[in-house]
Amino acid sequence: MIFLVAGLVLFLGSHSVQIFAAKWRADLIARRGPGPWKGLYSALSGAGFVLLIKGYADAHGAAALWPRVPGAEHVTALLVLIGFILLVAAYWPRNHIKAVVGDPMVLGVGAWALGHLLVKSSPPALALFGGFLVWAVLDFISLRRRAAATTTGAPPSLVSTAGVVVVGGLAFVAFALWGHQMLIGVRPLG
Repeated sequence: MIFLVAGLVLFLGSHSVQIFAAKWRADLIARRGPGPWKGLYSALSGAGFVLLIKGYADAHGAAALWPRVPGAEHVTALLVLIGFILLVAAYWPRNHIKAVVGDPMVLGVGAWALGHLLVKSSPPALALFGGFLVWAVLDFISLRRRAAATTTGAPPSLVSTAGVVVVGGLAFVAFALWGHQMLIGVRPLG
């Protein structure tokens, strides 16, 4: 499980600099420029991602600490669907979800992590999904404390919001039926 923990530290640590060391980050970018910062951030994130995948795969057969709650799979599916929609909303222009939430990706990660914690209770799952859930909560709080970015451009539209929901829903179905099996080895929806 050492690879999983090291991966979480690198991946979530690099994604937490803005939360815990915003001044250090700003000073580094001012001294070195945005290119070196982006390179360091990408290298740490990439290395962390590889390590956490390897670590979780190596420890994946660990026993559950408690039995699964009956019906939890349905709640998990709903939370992960919401996570997919929020992820799409983060990048889709002019949608109401982003206008209301502010940073839907962070909430999407939180929904994904919470959903998985409902059906996975092994120590590696608690480390992986619990780590991401804690990060999402801390980042969401941090985002609320930072000054809101000014929005420019056209106001949100119902068509854009509907597009977010449709594309997010289709991405969820495709990933649940095929992608999860291909990448993770588990087919969550049968």
